[in-house]
Amino acid sequence: MILVNHDVWLEGAVHLPSSHCDDRDEAFASEEDIDLLVIHNISLPPAQSASDFDNCNVEDFFTGQLDCTAHAYFKQIEGLRVSAHLYIKRTGEIVQFVPLNKRAWHAGVSEFCGRDKCNNFSIGIELQGTDILPYTDLQYEALIKVTKQLQSLFPNITQQNIVGHQDIAPGRKTDPGQSFDWTRYKSQL
Repeated sequence: MILVNHDVWLEGAVHLPSSHCDDRDEAFASEEDIDLLVIHNISLPPAQSASDFDNCNVEDFFTGQLDCTAHAYFKQIEGLRVSAHLYIKRTGEIVQFVPLNKRAWHAGVSEFCGRDKCNNFSIGIELQGTDILPYTDLQYEALIKVTKQLQSLFPNITQQNIVGHQDIAPGRKTDPGQSFDWTRYKSQL
């Protein structure tokens, strides 16, 4: 067993450190223990069209800097402390908020293969988008590249252990939604 004793940041990603994270439980301290990849989507405010994505609201939200007076919807999420390890914008730009060895707060109440608290043993990737708006070619390219990097760092993240948020929180979450092309994504891994 190899213990992770240093913060793991991906080269090529924009690093925007978030305080919305903590250490993983001791039982999940090695590369072998991190074995789940969770794909999400996010847009703030909830997007109605592709033009709604021209802002930094997600970055501000994940780093605790969102101006909750800037939009009526933001009052509903004021005070929430949420993060993901990685965020892939519609342009393909990759932003990393939390070191991969730390626990990001992305999954919430969740369960995978009989294990609850998925944040303990997972990596969370947010895609800029919605359940119904198609993701961009640049996002798929970046997601495939990042997934391959993650699989080399965490060899127990197999294709069977790559899921959507809806798979670990059914009835509560729907992302990445019907617009996400799982076949396209997984066939290139």
